[in-house]
Amino acid sequence: MRSDDSIIREIAKLEGVTKEQIKKGLNSGKIAIPYNKVHSPIHPIAIGAGMRTKVNANIGTSKEFNSLSMELEKVDVCLKNKADAIMDLSVGGDLDEIRQAIINASTVPVGTVPIYQAAIEAGGVEKMTADIMFKVIEKHAASGVDFMTVHCGVTRSLVMGLSKKKRVMDIVSRGGAFLFKWISEKNRENPLYEEYDRLLEIVKKYGVTLSLGDGMRPGCTADAGDALQIGELKVLSTLARRARTAGVQVIIEGPGHVPLDKIEEQIKLEKKVCNGAPFYVLGPLPTDIAPGWDHLTSAIGGSIAAAAGADFLCYVTPSEHLGLPGLMDVKNGIIASRIAAHIGDMVKGVKGAKEWDLKMSMARKALDWKRQIELAIDPATAAEVRDMRAAREQTDTCTMCGEFCAMKLVSQSKKKKRK
Repeated sequence: MRSDDSIIREIAKLEGVTKEQIKKGLNSGKIAIPYNKVHSPIHPIAIGAGMRTKVNANIGTSKEFNSLSMELEKVDVCLKNKADAIMDLSVGGDLDEIRQAIINASTVPVGTVPIYQAAIEAGGVEKMTADIMFKVIEKHAASGVDFMTVHCGVTRSLVMGLSKKKRVMDIVSRGGAFLFKWISEKNRENPLYEEYDRLLEIVKKYGVTLSLGDGMRPGCTADAGDALQIGELKVLSTLARRARTAGVQVIIEGPGHVPLDKIEEQIKLEKKVCNGAPFYVLGPLPTDIAPGWDHLTSAIGGSIAAAAGADFLCYVTPSEHLGLPGLMDVKNGIIASRIAAHIGDMVKGVKGAKEWDLKMSMARKALDWKRQIELAIDPATAAEVRDMRAAREQTDTCTMCGEFCAMKLVSQSKKKKRK
């Protein structure tokens, strides 16, 4: 097991900041380091103020597709394409075996949503008890999970409010829907909210970071920013404060589907309401009409969110809204979100972001194709495209311009003038 100081020292070096800056962020709750003492070896990451915007990749089985070997291939794709974290959202197959295999294979933090397994083990959502929920949470923590989504903000009052307010899509969060059904049918308060101190005691023992889930997040742009979403955010703010007091790290989860002109204000609202807690957003997607292309929709929204202060982007794949993602979907989702995160980092002034772009520009001017490929966010794809499209005779240019390459023409002209 590594010491806290060792972890902070490694992160400071990777981020290009001081240890004091990270410690200050941890103490204020503006930075979180998801790191379970049971999960080793792991490359720890810092999420929050002043840090590089991180990217999470969701994987996991369904009842229809529950191949452990496939999920481990997805882990490999995640690591090769530099996802900063992985979430196992499995609901099919042997959940304990799948989760443990993913944790063992991953050298980046792993997250889960324990309520899924609680419902399955209970034999149905309505059959869950508080004890089953907390038993599964402790099982996940003990197995090495670094951060977990818990929908503590889906309170009885918000559930009652949903039946009175018009929403186009009601609830799209699976965990949020589980708790809506449980609360509605039992007419009782959410145990994760009512017994929050019990939750804090479990996760603190293992060093698990709480990712306070947004069960009331908008599932379409028409529902963005409504009273239910904001009401839950206020609940999460109170719970985040209680977690900090108890010595538990917290991340706040956010939307979802948000119109382009509303993304910045929603990020700033979360930062204000939750006292600068790290913000973890799904996308967000600024339009609902792009199934099959939602990794691009997500990248558009994610870049604006990151620039406005979002700290952690959950990728969206081309399969979002259509089905379980395959290997190429996972890669495309990661690369799209990494591009969005980098664009945001350039705006936020994260160390090294603008310098990366400058190095690429210099390599392009020099027609240094090898260096361009090395600097690409996806070198394998860049090399593949270059090999397919390289000029047959003029290998220092490409097939778009050939002898009329702007870089080459200007460079030749300047050389002649100097002579």
